[in-house]
Amino acid sequence: MPLICQIYKSAKKDEMYLYVEKKDGLKRVPEALLQQFGKPVEAMVLLLTPERELAQADIKKVMDGIKMQGFYLQMPPPKDNYMLNLHKDRPESGVR
Repeated sequence: MPLICQIYKSAKKDEMYLYVEKKDGLKRVPEALLQQFGKPVEAMVLLLTPERELAQADIKKVMDGIKMQGFYLQMPPPKDNYMLNLHKDRPESGVR
């Protein structure tokens, strides 16, 4: 069954998204999650169907999460360790 989904991006955490059913808005999202998420910024509205593909999330998990708990939280993708450790081997420049 198709689902009209409102997607919000987090104002606090880069690449974190919250998917909710458009007709419900944020009313089924726990307050504690909203505090961690930060002010929700409207990103887009999508029609979700089981056949649709999403770039960073599994459509079945998204639709199941929205139906069962009222939302789906897409976490940021993991950072590559080599990118996080690039600065370790660099000499200090003395600039602060």
